[in-house]
Amino acid sequence: MSFAMPMIEPFRVPPGAHVRLSEWDTRLQSTETDPIPDSEVLKQTAEDFVTNRAKEIASYQDVLWADGRRALLLVFQGMDTSGKDGTIKHVMSRINPAGVSVTSFKAPSEEELRHNYLWRYLRVLPEQGTIGIFNRSHYEEVAVVRVFPDFLKKSAGPDERVDDAFWAGRFEDINQVERIVSRSGTAIIKFFLHLSKDEQRKRLLARLDDPEKQWKFNPNDLVTRDRWDDFQRAYEDAITNTSTDAAPWWIVPADDKWTMRAIVGEAVCDVLRRLDLAYPPVDDAKREAMRIAVEKLNDS
Repeated sequence: MSFAMPMIEPFRVPPGAHVRLSEWDTRLQSTETDPIPDSEVLKQTAEDFVTNRAKEIASYQDVLWADGRRALLLVFQGMDTSGKDGTIKHVMSRINPAGVSVTSFKAPSEEELRHNYLWRYLRVLPEQGTIGIFNRSHYEEVAVVRVFPDFLKKSAGPDERVDDAFWAGRFEDINQVERIVSRSGTAIIKFFLHLSKDEQRKRLLARLDDPEKQWKFNPNDLVTRDRWDDFQRAYEDAITNTSTDAAPWWIVPADDKWTMRAIVGEAVCDVLRRLDLAYPPVDDAKREAMRIAVEKLNDS
């Protein structure tokens, strides 16, 4: 199994595509040219691939920091247990922590509720030269909030009729903000980790059975699971309306964790390769200063 570039393109959502998640696989499928090996071989192949891509991302991170003109924002969305934490951990395992920020968005604070609904996300965008990671993101505002509209009552602002036009307005807001962020030099990649309902059940049961993972269990996981179909529709609408050239969505099959991580790792590397990053050139003045520094150091 190659995990080469032709493998990842099918998971990118073209702008204007009408998304139905039931039509997207939750597990990597065999093809005539790239058959899937048995599970152990597949896991080892994918794990080795992720290790290599993690090293490549680390090397690009160094140039990203030195270049100082660009930033990278990775957005991770998905149902509970879809693997957001593990994917971030493994794909970004080799990067310098000084040049990355990871933000996990929980329920908004009282201060955040007194601002525009996008404020808490905008204030933690990555600065130039760095990588920002959103573990959940502003898409909670058109997913969780759409499924549970009572959350809207907690936020400040004028009363609005919550209908299709309301959500269309939020999609327009998000697209405009992402275009501005992209034009300012930040590359945006958005990953929807596409998990099947049956695989989620298995993972929740495994979590409840493992003493080292029981702390992760939240009764609300079952509340959101009961609204599975509503969440699928909310994500379908969000991805359909916000996969753009400036900020594309990738729907990544998440039933197998290591192949999911491999696809994410390759997608991140592909974007970094395209950023035209370079170490700053050394001009004549700096070259002369370097020559003097070498002389002084050799004489000291």
